[in-house]
Amino acid sequence: MRQYETVFIIDPEFEADEVKALVEKFKGMIEDQGGEVTEVDEWGKIRLAYPINDKREGHYFLMNFTANPATAQDLERVYKITNGLMRYLIINKEK
Repeated sequence: MRQYETVFIIDPEFEADEVKALVEKFKGMIEDQGGEVTEVDEWGKIRLAYPINDKREGHYFLMNFTANPATAQDLERVYKITNGLMRYLIINKEK
C-alpha cells in the first residue's frame, strides 16, 4: 500500500448534490479496492488561472488516500472518462 494525493476540479455548473455524488463515487472506488481515504478537503469554488472549456471557475478537491498502485491507475482511468471532471492530478507521496 502506498500513500497518494489527488487534486481534481469539477465543473462549476454542477449542483451541490452532483458534486457530492462524484466525490463519493471516487471515494467508494478506492475503498472497494481495499484502499483507505484518509482525508477529503473541499477547497470550494475557485477562479481558474486560465479558462478550461470556456469556464473560469471550478470546484476544487484534495483527497489523500492509501492504496495499491493498481487502484491509483484505475482511479486515473475513471477520471479520464468522467463527465464534469475538468482536470486532475494524482501523485505518490512516498518519493
